[in-house]
Amino acid sequence: MSSRIQSSPALPDALRLDRWLWCARFFKTRALATQAVTGGKVHLNGERVKPAHMVRIGDRLRLTLQGVAAEFEVTGLPVRRGPAAEAQSQYVEMPDSIERRARFREQHRLADDSRPRPQERPDKRERRQLMRVQRGQN
Repeated sequence: MSSRIQSSPALPDALRLDRWLWCARFFKTRALATQAVTGGKVHLNGERVKPAHMVRIGDRLRLTLQGVAAEFEVTGLPVRRGPAAEAQSQYVEMPDSIERRARFREQHRLADDSRPRPQERPDKRERRQLMRVQRGQN
C-alpha cells in the first residue's frame, strides 16, 4: 500500500482587487465591489485602478465607506470568502483612519440626537394632517 502525499495548492501571491474586497467582506457582492472600484471609491497605493488590478501583501487601500475615507494595509490574500473573523485577518486599518471614522460616527450620533422626535406615532387623523401640510394643501 503506497501512501500518496497530496501537495497543498500554492497560495496566490496576488488577487484581483474586486475579488479581494469581496473576500475581505467590504462589499456584499463582487458586482458591488467592481462598481465601487470603477466609480473611484477605491484607490490602491494612491492610484485609481481597475477592478482586475492585482492586490499584493503590503499594498495600501483607500476606500470611501459610507461617506468617510478609510485606509487599510493588505496583510493577507484570502483563498475564499470565509467568516468575518477570517476576513478581518486579511487587513489592518491605519490608526489615523480609525480616529477619523470614530470622529465621524460621534458627529453623526450627535446630529441624530439633536433632532426633535415625537413621543408616540401620529394617529390616522394626525397622519392625514401631516400629509396635507407636506403637500402644501393646508
